Amino acid sequence: MYLIVGLGNPGDEYAHTRHNAGFDVVDAIADEIGVRYWKTECGALTAKGAWHDHDVVLAKPQSYMNTSGGPVKQLMNAYGVDGAHLIVVHDELDIDPGTVRAKFGGGHAGHNGLRSICDKTGTRDWFRLRIGIGRPPGRMAVADYVLSLPKREAKEDFDCAVDKGAQAVLYLIDNGLEKTQQRFN
Repeated sequence: MYLIVGLGNPGDEYAHTRHNAGFDVVDAIADEIGVRYWKTECGALTAKGAWHDHDVVLAKPQSYMNTSGGPVKQLMNAYGVDGAHLIVVHDELDIDPGTVRAKFGGGHAGHNGLRSICDKTGTRDWFRLRIGIGRPPGRMAVADYVLSLPKREAKEDFDCAVDKGAQAVLYLIDNGLEKTQQRFN
């Protein structure tokens, strides 16, 4: 079983913002595998499905980005999932818009959602699928940028990265990290 967690903030005011890239990827995966029923458990919206021979639990923590670790830890315990079967999807400022990167382990690089997961789980050893959003233009504050809706060309890049992200997560489950990095990184 794989636990696929998309990071974001709950509420309509944050829907489809750059910071909610993880939620959007999880929704795209749900569409791809035909998941329609969502429920609230362990502080997250969850849905169960299957991809080829693997059971998957899709999750969108509802505790806001900065405290995502609590729901992730609860879900890992509830489903008996270890870091080798946890995939966290999140936005990444240091990657060009429209691109995705897969990796296993590493730090949080100042990303508060990742920091919370590291703190609550006591490990940094889990898969990450990073959705590139790029840096804010000019002197725009990072918080304003990540919480804004991408427009025009940026929206095309964002939508492309969300689609690629969903494909990359499913490919990772089937083919492992090395082949996923070769294909998507």
